[in-house]
This record gives sequence, structure tokens and C-alpha cells, in this order.
Amino acid sequence: MDISAEFVPEGSPKRRQIQVAAEQLFLAHGYGAVSMDQVARTASVSKATLYAHFASKEALFATIMQDKGLETPLYEGMFPEQVDDLRAVLESMGTRLLRFMLRERTLSLYRVALAEAARFPELGRTFYANGPCTMRERFIAWLGVMDQSGLVQVDDRDIAAEQFMALMRSDVFLRRSLSIDPLPTDEEIERSVRAAVDTWLRAFGR
Repeated sequence: MDISAEFVPEGSPKRRQIQVAAEQLFLAHGYGAVSMDQVARTASVSKATLYAHFASKEALFATIMQDKGLETPLYEGMFPEQVDDLRAVLESMGTRLLRFMLRERTLSLYRVALAEAARFPELGRTFYANGPCTMRERFIAWLGVMDQSGLVQVDDRDIAAEQFMALMRSDVFLRRSLSIDPLPTDEEIERSVRAAVDTWLRAFGR
């Protein structure tokens, strides 16, 4: 089911109130344990109001994920067409991406989607479409520009993008996704990103 088709764009305070309540419930109890009745009670709205904004629980979770997608590290200047120092651009990109993945809010939604994806496959698709997939598609398009500029040699842009994303999901990310203390230091994050960029450039840099 394409739950994105159920969205009705609207910036009303009531809609935001519902989303905030639902996100709190999903993070506290998981997706499967939360009912639309609970969402309505927590948001202090009637069920009629809730369903006027969201046709289903799937659509509600997907909307929350879309909003989180707007908070990803993507921004206009992240993929410059004119690049003098490819390593510096990749390190900046990688650092921004890894720090985003390490945010507790990002990790919390990731854990919910991962835990519930087997029973509710739409959650996994929604998380992927509004997070990793968005970054991957932008990176693939940017690689085409870099290839034409002679800065990289990429036969398969999909694979090159997947490799870059995978290298950023290092032990630093694994430990945080498992809630293993201590928190990574700035030095650990920078070292992890530098090593990832070194590896990627050895494979795809000219």
C-alpha cells in the first residue's frame, strides 16, 4: 500500500498536536501497541478530528517520518557542483550525515521502525524512503556531476552511493543504536569519517 498517497498537507496546530502525541506514544510503546484511540486521548482530540487529519495509523506514522526526513542533513549547499577539494567536501558531508544518525531522536525512530518492520513492513519502507533513500538519491545525482568533472571514476553510481552510506554506519553508529555508553566524542566521529572517506576515495577517486 502506498501510504504516502494518504497525506493531506496541512500545517494546522491541531494536526501538529496529533503528530507530537503519536510520536511520543510510538517511541514509548512501539508501533504495534499504540491504537488510534490512544493517540486521540493523548492529543486531546476527538476520533473524528484524528481521522479527519490521518486516515490510518500507517499514514500517521508515515507523516511523522516525512517530517523527520525534513530534518535530515540535506541542504542546498551540501552537494556543490564546483569542487576544489573533494576530500574536504566528502568529510563535511559524512560528518553531517553521521551526526544526524547519532541524534537520539533519529535513533529512537530507527529503533521503532527496526523492531516493528517484520510485522508492519510499511514502517520499514517509510523510514527508508524518508531517510536513507533521500540522501542516497541526492548523492547518486551528485556523483554524476563529479564523474563528468573528472574527480571520481564510478562505473556504478548506485553501488558507490551505497558504499559511502555503509561506511558511515561504522562502529560509532552501531554502539549508539544499541545504547552502548559512552557517547562518541567529536574526535571519534571525525576519525571514523576520515577513515570512511579514505576507503571510499581509494575505490572511486581519480
